[in-house]
Amino acid sequence: MKRNLWFSLFLFFSVVIINEAVAQKMYISPAGDDANPGTAEQPLATLTAARDGIRLFKKQNPSYDQPLQIIVQKGDYLMPETLELTPEDGGSPSAPLVFKGEEDAVLYGGKYLNRFTEVSDHLWKIEVPEVKQYGWQFEQLFVNGVRATRARTPDDDFFNPVSVKETVIVRGSGRAPELAVQQIKIPADAAKWLKDLDGKALKKAVVVFYHHWDNTKKPVQFYNPADTSIYISGEGMKPWNAINASSTFYIENILSALDTPGEWYLEPSGTLYYYPRPGETIETATAMAPVLEKFITITGSAVTGEKVRNIRFENLDFRVTGYRMPPDGVEPAQSAAPVAAAIEMDFASNIIFTNCEVSGTGGSGIWFRRACDNGLIEHCYLHDLGAGAVKIGETMLRDDPAEVTNHIRVVNNIARSGGHVFPCAAGMIIFHGSDNELLHNDIADFKYTGVSVGWVWGYTPSPSKRNRIEYNHIHHLGWGVLSDMGGVYTLGASEGTTVSNNVIHHIYSLDYGGWGLYTDEGSAGIIMENNLVYNCKSAGFHQHYGKDNIIRNNIFVNSIKSQLQATRVEDHLSFSFTNNILYYNGGPLLSSSWSKVNMLSDYNCYWNGGKEKVLFGTKTFAEWQKEGKDKHSVIADPGFTGVQNFDFRLKNRKVAQKIKFRPFDYSKAGVYGSDAWVQKARLEAARLKLFDEMVQEHERKTRK
Repeated sequence: MKRNLWFSLFLFFSVVIINEAVAQKMYISPAGDDANPGTAEQPLATLTAARDGIRLFKKQNPSYDQPLQIIVQKGDYLMPETLELTPEDGGSPSAPLVFKGEEDAVLYGGKYLNRFTEVSDHLWKIEVPEVKQYGWQFEQLFVNGVRATRARTPDDDFFNPVSVKETVIVRGSGRAPELAVQQIKIPADAAKWLKDLDGKALKKAVVVFYHHWDNTKKPVQFYNPADTSIYISGEGMKPWNAINASSTFYIENILSALDTPGEWYLEPSGTLYYYPRPGETIETATAMAPVLEKFITITGSAVTGEKVRNIRFENLDFRVTGYRMPPDGVEPAQSAAPVAAAIEMDFASNIIFTNCEVSGTGGSGIWFRRACDNGLIEHCYLHDLGAGAVKIGETMLRDDPAEVTNHIRVVNNIARSGGHVFPCAAGMIIFHGSDNELLHNDIADFKYTGVSVGWVWGYTPSPSKRNRIEYNHIHHLGWGVLSDMGGVYTLGASEGTTVSNNVIHHIYSLDYGGWGLYTDEGSAGIIMENNLVYNCKSAGFHQHYGKDNIIRNNIFVNSIKSQLQATRVEDHLSFSFTNNILYYNGGPLLSSSWSKVNMLSDYNCYWNGGKEKVLFGTKTFAEWQKEGKDKHSVIADPGFTGVQNFDFRLKNRKVAQKIKFRPFDYSKAGVYGSDAWVQKARLEAARLKLFDEMVQEHERKTRK
């Protein structure tokens, strides 16, 4: 018995010693204290304190070469500050620094407000003393964990300017004036919301414009009731995308517009008013306002080039960060390019996020920005975002090509519901970056483009090469509020880039440009193949201008306005279009300059399911072929299993064989893994219905 007892004790202590040797661990807990040593029994309270504890351990044990772990115990944490990581926090491949959450470990970048009190049946309020005492301001609010809407008018629609006049103050040397004042005459139904505001309330009002692919957001500086004009100022309007009478806008942050459930308004005195949603009870309702702009920054040295290396984040849930509009407003920027992310990295290598969640942001989700390499975002859920989900690279071209972000992998993630603060943000975007991979992601419910790749307009050199956009499910984008967008959008010379095996559908713009695949200005050297594209507004594929792109072996079905579109006619070969299947029930087959552009088109199948004759512009198929186009193509029913049910499997492959079409398994697109994960990626039935109703209403108005 004694021998067995001593043997058991020996095994126990051996395991403890071995475990201590394998990984040094520090713990944090919602009930912890930063004065504690950071053990499981006496945990710390914050990530920053745990980071400092690991720093101290590394200094005291310089030869230690095992993983270092910060264990985030179950519970809710209110982060007092952004976690800042620098090269001294990095690990090695064999000894990474790991931030690991236990189940239901949630880190908030916000602060709970006081309890609501009742003003009336449809109005509650909270006193926020920090607003008056310290000047605390916030522009997002979450009630019961759900994003509320800052009081706006109209609630679900837009006004249109009557006219726009710009007075240039400083011209400058750029394409747009450096300083200008815009006089915007607004309709009477918009003016009524401003006419009774006093000076202070008027200056708090914000007007948000939607113009083509951009948003401009400005405080109202002056209102002239004599001609119902508002005045805003800042940079001059961009001549290629100015605000005009066809733009749309709404007005937010005025108390009188607090007339719809889920809206709120903050007085300068610190009184916050809220219109409760159905089902919310004042006894249990909680309100949180963002305090932090960022959860995490990981920053190496721009001076020496030293990088932060080998850090991993696992099983962590980050919720609620804020964005505050600068006093002079927000100038338009394609894809909300300058907008910060809740997690940002510069000069960082081998940084990994796995099984994490990011939600409730004021800006974007995660950004591998300058000089990053070999990063990974895998099996993460990024949703309820102020802008986009993932950003890779910079918009600035650096002199040192080593600073181009590269080899970032974004795999098997759900990017859902974005653009709440910046509608013009893309779901995922690669600016200047090479050899990056966006694979098996589900990207849905954004107001603009799903995936954007490249950041050079025209044929000037671009560092964006060999990016892979493959096996993604990209859908329900646009929502009829912006224009000039695509499921996948490309820019500039991108040799080696592939856009393949994606399923792209339900892309709907306000006006022009709801495309599935969109090669924009100067796109070159891109292969787009084995994509299924259906139910887009403007066309399944559109090339504005570019060269040497290959569009092959895709299925394009039932776009509304046309099926194929090309705009600029150039001397060089713009693209080749081969081995594709085109099926449609309405709208013309071709639009813009498709019949004039320099392209190679052959071995395609065209079919009008509505039984009308297939016309290539105004030409019959025979006339089209006489011009040297589609010599081996066919007009034939491709034999889909069930178009109405979005079942595009081929029942009979005889037609496909004639055009050398290689069937591909489009069911592989999107996320993979457990049933629960796959189910999470499915857009809710109510949201799908709302999208379809939006399309029907827009099309009804168009037909009038």
